[in-house]
Amino acid sequence: MRKLGIALALVVAAELVASTPAMAQAAKKKQRQRVSPHETITATIDGDELKLVYGRPYTVKPGTSEVRKIWGGLVPYGKVWRTGADEATLLTTAMPIEIGGYSLAAGTYSLFTVPYEDGTAKLVINKKTGQWGIPYNEEKEKDNELERVNLRKTDLDKPVDQFTMAIEPQAGGGGVLKMMWEKTQYSVPFTVKK
Repeated sequence: MRKLGIALALVVAAELVASTPAMAQAAKKKQRQRVSPHETITATIDGDELKLVYGRPYTVKPGTSEVRKIWGGLVPYGKVWRTGADEATLLTTAMPIEIGGYSLAAGTYSLFTVPYEDGTAKLVINKKTGQWGIPYNEEKEKDNELERVNLRKTDLDKPVDQFTMAIEPQAGGGGVLKMMWEKTQYSVPFTVKK
């Protein structure tokens, strides 16, 4: 009976040790639960199927009535931002495109944004997917970054409470990727390469 008790204790101990990485992974995942709603948008531009998957944070801080300052506040100037909430935003293109002057092969990419106090901003195109949005380690990510393209800033007439992205066709061909929040819109044109 005593040998059975010892054997049972060894089995339980082995299961605990084996489950420790799983428990650590579960704890890590719990820390990274989504805070904001997520959206998937698709568009067909010049025969290309494009898809964006992104988190949609609100101007109001979750669980409060506190209105947050977005640009230069929640989204600091000069720092890489995840372009949404939670996981890094994903852009998928079925065909090669030229975006902001950069030739991007068909595939799925993570998008980040760097806004600057002078009103300029960059869209960071990163080939690594499946990453949590922030913090973004620029030193570690330099081999995964493909390009930083210029974004155009436009002031909006009406404030946008929930971060919104869009893919829209442009007159004359191609399209434009838009990001709108607070009273600011950033955009970058793209063309489909055939």
